[in-house]
Amino acid sequence: MHRLLPLFAAVALCSLACERKTPPPPPSAPATSEQRVPAGEGPIVIGMLGSLTGSEASFGTVVRDGIQFAVEQVNAAGGVKGRPVELRAYDTQGKLEESVAAAKRLLTQDKVVLILGDVTSSGSLAIADAVQAARVPMVTPSSTHPDVTKKGDFIFRTCFIDPFQGGAMARFARENLKLERVAVLHDSKNASSLGLSEAFIAAFQKLGGTVVAVESYAKGDSDYRGPLLAVKKAKPQALYLPGFYSEVGVIARQAREMGLTLPLLGGDGWESDRIFELAGGALEGAYYSSHYAEDNPAPELQRFITSFRERYGRSPEAASALGYDAAKVGLAAIERAKSLSGPDIRDALASTKDYPGATGSLTLDADRNPVKPAVILTIREGKRRFAAAVTP
Repeated sequence: MHRLLPLFAAVALCSLACERKTPPPPPSAPATSEQRVPAGEGPIVIGMLGSLTGSEASFGTVVRDGIQFAVEQVNAAGGVKGRPVELRAYDTQGKLEESVAAAKRLLTQDKVVLILGDVTSSGSLAIADAVQAARVPMVTPSSTHPDVTKKGDFIFRTCFIDPFQGGAMARFARENLKLERVAVLHDSKNASSLGLSEAFIAAFQKLGGTVVAVESYAKGDSDYRGPLLAVKKAKPQALYLPGFYSEVGVIARQAREMGLTLPLLGGDGWESDRIFELAGGALEGAYYSSHYAEDNPAPELQRFITSFRERYGRSPEAASALGYDAAKVGLAAIERAKSLSGPDIRDALASTKDYPGATGSLTLDADRNPVKPAVILTIREGKRRFAAAVTP
C-alpha cells in the first residue's frame, strides 16, 4: 500500500540540505513513538504478532481473527480520527526469537503506533523491553503472567492475570468441588503455565487444601507417562494442568490410558477446539478457567457472537473475544488521544474505564491490568458449559 512521506521527515530532509549538523538516528535503532507519528492522512498502522503457524497456531490465529474483525468494524464506522486503520499481522511460529524479530519489524519498518500482542506471556516478556524503549503502547490480549505489565508504563493487557485466574480455580476447587488433595503438572518452559501453577498452589493451600505433588514437563514433549505416574502415586483427588491445549490434550488422553480417572482442572490455555481432537474424550467432566462463556446472556457478548458468526461462519473462541477487546480498547484510546504520539495514546489507554467489552466490562487499573470477572467452564459431552463466575 502506498504510504505518504511523513511531514517531519520532509522537514528533516530540508534541514539536512541546508547543512544543519544534527545527524539522523542510527538506522538500526527503532524510532521513538514521537518520531513515528504519521501525517494527517492515509492509514493509521497498528501491529499484531502471535503464533499463526506451528504447534500453537490455532490459538494465535483465533486471536488474530478477533483483532481483524474489530479493525473491520471500526473501518466500516469511519475509521479512527477520520482515517482507516491498517493491521500488520506477523507470525511468531510460537518461537521467542521470531517474536523479537516481528516486534523489531513493526517498530522499525512499519512504524506502528500500537502493538497488539504477543499472544503468549513468554513472547510478550521477550519483546516488552524493546517496545517500552520505543515508547509505543502495547496491549496484549492474552498474556496473563503478572510480570508482563511490570516491564513499563507503555505495556497494557485486556486479559486478567495469573494470580487472579489461578486463585479463582483454587477457590472453585475448594469451595465448589470440595477438594482437599490435588496435584499439579505444569510446563516448565512456559511463563504462563508456571505463573498459574504458583498462584493456584498458594491459593489452594491458603484455603486449607493440600498439594500432594508438583510435576513438570516441557513444551514439545510427547510422552508424559513419567510425571503422570508420580501424580498417580501421590493419590490426589484432582490434577491441575495449567498448560496449553497442544500438550494438555495429549496429557489428558495418556492420563486416562494409565487409569487416572480423577477430575482434570486447567486454565485459559485450554481454549482451543483442537484440544478435543487431541484428548479424544479424555476431558469429559474437566473444569477450566477462562475469559467468557458463550452462553452468558450479556448483551455486548451476544452481539459480538452473532456478528462474528455472520463474518466467519463459526462461533468465536475465547481467544477471539480477547483479541477483539484488545483491538477495540486500543483503537478507542487512539480515537480519544490528543495526538498519535505514543505518550498521548498511552495516557488515553490508562484512562480506560468501564469499557463494554465482549469478555465483560473492563477498567484498567494503575498497573495497566484489567479489573474484570473470570468464568469457570466444564466440559460435558464434548462441549463447554458455564459452571461458575468468579469476581475480583
